[in-house]
Amino acid sequence: MKPIKFYIVFLIFSASQFAFSQYTEVINSNRPGVSQSAFSVGTNVIQFEAGPYFVKEKHTPLKYDVSGFGVDFGARYGLLFEDLEINVQGTYQNDTYTSNASSIPLENKRANFKNLTVGAKYMIYDPYRNAKEEKPNLYSWKANRQFKWKSLIPAVAVYAGANFDTKNNPYTGPGIEGFSPKIAVISQNNFAGGWVFVINLIKDRIGTDYSDFQYIFTLTHSLNEHWVVFGETQGIQSDFYADNLFRFGGAYLWNKNFQLDTALTFNTKDTPSVFGVNFGMSYRLDFHKDKVIDNGSPADDELRLQERKIQKQKEIDFEKNKKSKKKSKL
Repeated sequence: MKPIKFYIVFLIFSASQFAFSQYTEVINSNRPGVSQSAFSVGTNVIQFEAGPYFVKEKHTPLKYDVSGFGVDFGARYGLLFEDLEINVQGTYQNDTYTSNASSIPLENKRANFKNLTVGAKYMIYDPYRNAKEEKPNLYSWKANRQFKWKSLIPAVAVYAGANFDTKNNPYTGPGIEGFSPKIAVISQNNFAGGWVFVINLIKDRIGTDYSDFQYIFTLTHSLNEHWVVFGETQGIQSDFYADNLFRFGGAYLWNKNFQLDTALTFNTKDTPSVFGVNFGMSYRLDFHKDKVIDNGSPADDELRLQERKIQKQKEIDFEKNKKSKKKSKL
């Protein structure tokens, strides 16, 4: 999920950061879905995202079953510019392939990376960048939740990466091995009321005999300062594998640098049918420091100072509220 996804929980609290940087006070994770957000993690932020999963597939016409487990993982780093992020993404799976075509089932143990990609993402357009009139009203909850026509204009990022596939990988098309390019266009709309809509359009393993096209649509909604729910659909089209997958789940903000999540994955066909359950976490090491922007306007400098003071007080109040709730449960 997989996309911004979670930092929007505090959109009202941290949206004043959008005009100056992509860094947010709350962790910005791509989990628990599989889409990427348009926003980077912010300069000098190192972030780890990972989650084990269980999967079961059944192909009725070809009479085979697959059952096993795996892990999705990713590492992200904001490099040089607020708009730039480098990352590593991958999925490793270990399963048992059982053929039921004959009277005696034949089992085959398999294990390999389904994908392993190193890439970079760069935001090319943010409709809220330097838009002073779009800053949140720090004194009106209602004003911040009203619909704004400008929210229909998405932030846009581009991604380019390189896949690495080993020889005779059971999870890729025949003959695919070595390096191959991957590109993507990413859009993101941040709507009032804690709604976020992300689109990923992906061309993967370019130049191979089994290059595929994928689309991912992810809709995320924050219920409160702790909980987020999401729904996602992923379409995959290639000569090796085609599917339409659906995901639903949620995430819990443990603190501003740590998130827990879970999701279900399934499809609606039997060639093969797919059912999966995953649990995951995201954690960041935050070394970010805001750059000082001198625009020659003391009034604007004072406004930013006041906004940061209010933001800091929001964080303090949040932590106090969280601790008081824990004590009340004891």
